[in-house]
Amino acid sequence: MADKSVITKPAGRALLAAVENAQLRKDVPEIQSGDTVRLQVKVVEGNRERLQPFEGVVMRLRGGSVNRNFTVRRITHGVGVERTFLLHSPRLEKIEVLRHARVRRKQLYYLRGLTGKAARLKELRPMTAKEAAAKEAARTARTASTKNTASTTANENTTTNSTSANE
Repeated sequence: MADKSVITKPAGRALLAAVENAQLRKDVPEIQSGDTVRLQVKVVEGNRERLQPFEGVVMRLRGGSVNRNFTVRRITHGVGVERTFLLHSPRLEKIEVLRHARVRRKQLYYLRGLTGKAARLKELRPMTAKEAAAKEAARTARTASTKNTASTTANENTTTNSTSANE
């Protein structure tokens, strides 16, 4: 009797997935480790509710689906504060990504030991339309020049072969 195992039926999984999908938020921005975010968190004080802003760097992302959570770290009056939030929580009114940073790790625990300027992250700036157009023009020019070089080389090879065949 002690070795009874719980058998999950396929219909049960479908029901569970349907309930989880109903709880997912639709307005979640794409966030990654190293992003600076500003959150509007609902805080209950007595019988009233207010929004409290919390701004900091995303240190880690974990989990999946409804259980996806992330940790945000900020330094307030010289003291580091980390809070973990569920991504799809109804307590989060708004998630706003302020900037993206270039990081090479998924979990930025090394930030805990850094203070001041050492704790800064390299910012990734989005390209303007002008920069994107210039980059695309450079790419097309490069591909056109390689095609021209390849066709010129092929023409030289055929002329060399035809002259050597004539001799």
